[in-house]
Amino acid sequence: MPVPQSRGLVSRSLLRENAYQALRDAIVDGTLTPGERLNDSDLVEWLGISRTPIREALARLEQTGLVRTKPGRYTIVSPLDLRAARGAQSVTAAMHELAVREALPNLSRAELDAMRAANTRFADALARNDVDAALAADDAFHGVAVTAAANQALRAVLEQFTPVLRRVERLRFSSLSGRGSVAQHDRIIELCAAGDVEGAATATRANWQTLAPLLDALAADDSDD
Repeated sequence: MPVPQSRGLVSRSLLRENAYQALRDAIVDGTLTPGERLNDSDLVEWLGISRTPIREALARLEQTGLVRTKPGRYTIVSPLDLRAARGAQSVTAAMHELAVREALPNLSRAELDAMRAANTRFADALARNDVDAALAADDAFHGVAVTAAANQALRAVLEQFTPVLRRVERLRFSSLSGRGSVAQHDRIIELCAAGDVEGAATATRANWQTLAPLLDALAADDSDD
């Protein structure tokens, strides 16, 4: 019988994306720890794919600041770089503010309901101390405006800089300092529902800027060591 043309075909771009997401998530959630060496053979065995998409994913992760590579010698998980994290926070806050500005004039009732549902899940996850679920719900909440803005350049910038912040946010959402975000999200929804573009954009930027005290605390801890 003729062999189907699609049999066994998995696009290289899909393999690269899957490898990137798996490695990114393992670094962000601490499965792969700062300073840990990433050996090609170990990653091939773990992910079950060839070296080429893994190396392409590692190159992308280096651009986001999650790994460091010395060609021909080693690739390691990057320690948390507070200067890079501060830069990522500034850029990410500005991009989410822009997303709200561009999305709000046409934001539908269904999209507002999606924001409310995401914040409910977020509050529940924080109450259960489920950091992974809290991060997923926070992504879903802010993702409504990002999707509605339909700005690919904005999305590309967020995809580059958000992973660095996720490492910091895991610390925030595992402590009481993350609880205030629920009320901040409610305020953003309220302003969006009222059609207040300036207020909603400003509140969104302020929400992302709440990472600053945690970054300051981490910097203080480093200086004490």
